Amino acid sequence: MGTTRTVTTISGVPLAPVYGEPPEEAPPPGEYPYTRGLHPQMYRTRPWTMRMFAGFGSPEDTNARFRHLLEEGQTGLSTAFDMPTLMGYDPDHPSSLGEVGREGVSAASAGEMQRLFAGIDLGAVSTSLTISGPAPVALALFVVAARRSGVEPARLRGTLQADILKEFIAQKEWVVPERPSMRLIGDLIAWCTDEMPLWHPVSVSGYHIREAGSTAAQELAFTLADGLAYVEELVARGVDPDSFLPRFSFFFNLHIELFEEIAKLRAARRLWASLMRERVGAVDPRSWQMRTHVQTSGVSLTAQQPLLNVARVAIEALGAVMAGTQSLHTNAYDETLSIPTPASATLALRTQQMIAEETGVAAVADPLGGSYYVEALTDELERQARDYIARIDAMGGMVAAVEEGFPQAEIADASYAYQREFEAGERRVVGVNAHVEQHGEEPPIHRADPAVEARQVERVQALRAGRDAAAHAAALSRLREACAGGANVMPHLVDAAEADATVGEMCDVLREVFGAYRDPGRW
Repeated sequence: MGTTRTVTTISGVPLAPVYGEPPEEAPPPGEYPYTRGLHPQMYRTRPWTMRMFAGFGSPEDTNARFRHLLEEGQTGLSTAFDMPTLMGYDPDHPSSLGEVGREGVSAASAGEMQRLFAGIDLGAVSTSLTISGPAPVALALFVVAARRSGVEPARLRGTLQADILKEFIAQKEWVVPERPSMRLIGDLIAWCTDEMPLWHPVSVSGYHIREAGSTAAQELAFTLADGLAYVEELVARGVDPDSFLPRFSFFFNLHIELFEEIAKLRAARRLWASLMRERVGAVDPRSWQMRTHVQTSGVSLTAQQPLLNVARVAIEALGAVMAGTQSLHTNAYDETLSIPTPASATLALRTQQMIAEETGVAAVADPLGGSYYVEALTDELERQARDYIARIDAMGGMVAAVEEGFPQAEIADASYAYQREFEAGERRVVGVNAHVEQHGEEPPIHRADPAVEARQVERVQALRAGRDAAAHAAALSRLREACAGGANVMPHLVDAAEADATVGEMCDVLREVFGAYRDPGRW
């Protein structure tokens, strides 16, 4: 969408880029506190990034899916890793048995990362790595893989999830305990600030908090409290907030409750802007801006009558666009049954393309701004989030609150309350407890290749047998010293990745120095 031509409806009605009250009454899009959007004309000048999440099997399997989606018009990559990688283990670790390549791609070394992105210009495509516990390790492997393909870290564009607090709260994929995890994330953000100026080093992720059963207000509050904890970690080290905040990003769930979800993102931008300017003291307007990726809600999808999920995803994606996200993943309708098939993944991408090119909602910034209902919901969600943040502050901050189990318990209570309402029929889900069909046909689904695990085990064992043993041992020794001392660990992780150390080996060093985390199991 260009800025010089007139934009009209299908019927020929000219459309202004934005509608609303005078600026003194309601700041327009592109102005603090960004309630109405980050940019003056939003998608009229630049569409959101269509960043479809993909990952399964071997690196070659996922590379083929990446290429397919790029050919179909996807504009950014988003990488799903398998459970062993997310927990910091290699394919041949006993805990990995039966899980290698199942729900994401297996990529345990820099060589596997090279295979994952083979033939893809990492200097031209924005890439997201969805991993948190071993995030510093995964980034090191990615940096080495990119260098081997001729792309230096300063040219890499994309996002690393690296949100370890939400792992303790919701997703439960970790490597070391809370306090050393915060040290590692601080090292990562500080290193990226100096070495990877185009890279978003953290994507503070409310998505998984919502998938664990939180309310919209809890997702909003706990996500911003997590982000605030990372900011304060860096500020306590003496790092200027304006040096890293312009590369901060966030990741939200867009659930089926349409207007509440739109209000949630509007409230999130406004509250984050206020916290960064007033509480943190950032002075660069870019530091006040909340850049968001949104994924349609996985937990709202149903295994019963799965084709209904096409409609659910379309509604949720429409909400994300009307709320002003910067990038979007649309779930495939069959994701409750399996990894998406190529056809269902393409249909999910086409949903975004239809919203962008046919509906007209991208022609006007903040199309629901000024709605009595949406504005009231925005105010109320911000109020509830501020109340939660005040309670967390009183506990000593988000790390202390997580150690105490406060957000975990709040989410558990909210999830239980919803389940009781569902079972009582007060919350109706079409196809599950309303308008049920007894005999529905299951669509064609992706079937995991059982041979992948054996191949990935063989590869990691061959890597260990063929690498320079002395260089590998020396690199891990330097990493161990950095962890035990006060040095930033990132350069040493990159060196270890260059020496062909694996995810499991580097994470074993972290566990050796900092201890392995075990969930207390109170929630």
